[in-house]
Amino acid sequence: MTSEPAISPERQWVLNVLQATVQMLGSVLGRNTEIVLHDLTRPEHSVIAIANGHVSGRRVGSPVLAGPREDQGFNAVLQAMREPGSHTPVVVGNYPTQGRDGKTLRSATAVFRDAHGEPFASLCVNTDLSGITAAQACLEQLLAAPLAPTPEPADSQPDLEQLMAQIIDTALADARSQGRKFGKAQKLEAVRQMHEGGLFIVKGAVEKAAAALEVTRYTIYNYLDEIRKG
Repeated sequence: MTSEPAISPERQWVLNVLQATVQMLGSVLGRNTEIVLHDLTRPEHSVIAIANGHVSGRRVGSPVLAGPREDQGFNAVLQAMREPGSHTPVVVGNYPTQGRDGKTLRSATAVFRDAHGEPFASLCVNTDLSGITAAQACLEQLLAAPLAPTPEPADSQPDLEQLMAQIIDTALADARSQGRKFGKAQKLEAVRQMHEGGLFIVKGAVEKAAAALEVTRYTIYNYLDEIRKG
């Protein structure tokens, strides 16, 4: 059993501040708004603080890929990784996502860096809009209800390996459905879907994608370059 790597005092200070922010926002925002803090250095159990986790079914210790579908927060993390040395947080505000139960969400993400410009934490907000069509239900959701305890998510949650496999399998199936030949265009589309699913922010994902597509890891990097330039 390996121990967690030591965290720098600077990063720990920032995480402490953000954990207090999650607690504060969770006390005033409605139960339809989830606030999640990720430690990006531990993708297999990145969630270190969460309020109203029932919105996405996550809890402390959930993996980074267990969040809403089509989450542009993954792009924010990748953008921060591509800008070494910058100290400006990357913020993506008010974009649509989809909960794993099919609910429509509105989301926002901020990615934080340390003094060396390395991204190490992200703060995400996901608001469930499914009750907006019913005015009374919407107003009730927007009121904080401290007397009603938040139900604990189910114990069974997919682990990081399962989530990575799901993203790869879905991308391959969608790409193969576009034509009889599984050539470069189809492989490029598969990598695009894996990228949009956040696969490549996880260590070892490039190798897994290369094995699934039967190409080299350098080919995956070339595909990613094409996608980013496009």
